[in-house]
Amino acid sequence: MFATPAFAQAATDTAAASGGLAGAFTSFLPLIGIFALMYFLVLRPQQKRAKEHQAQIAAIKRNDTVVLSNGMIGKVTRVEDAEVMVEIASGVNVRVVKGFITEIRTKGEPAPANDSKAA
Repeated sequence: MFATPAFAQAATDTAAASGGLAGAFTSFLPLIGIFALMYFLVLRPQQKRAKEHQAQIAAIKRNDTVVLSNGMIGKVTRVEDAEVMVEIASGVNVRVVKGFITEIRTKGEPAPANDSKAA
């Protein structure tokens, strides 16, 4: 009663039916767009941040104030190839792998006493 008759269709060439190469390209166009969007919104900024972080770590010098990955803040007392010595309290030096330094807070020159901005 509710069944509808099924009619067989004639077999057609699949390349001609889909439009050939143009049809295949248009079916992959959304995937290409999503990949490009992910590259420009996620991967590229992450790579840029990683390069900046590596450059900062390579430029560490004595008396720089650094923040470690566990949140400790200390002053660099010695720099080696892969490690730095960080003073986290007076007289307490800790050897740290450079990769665990998350932020470098380099202190600038102190302002002169007669500076008009120092209020």
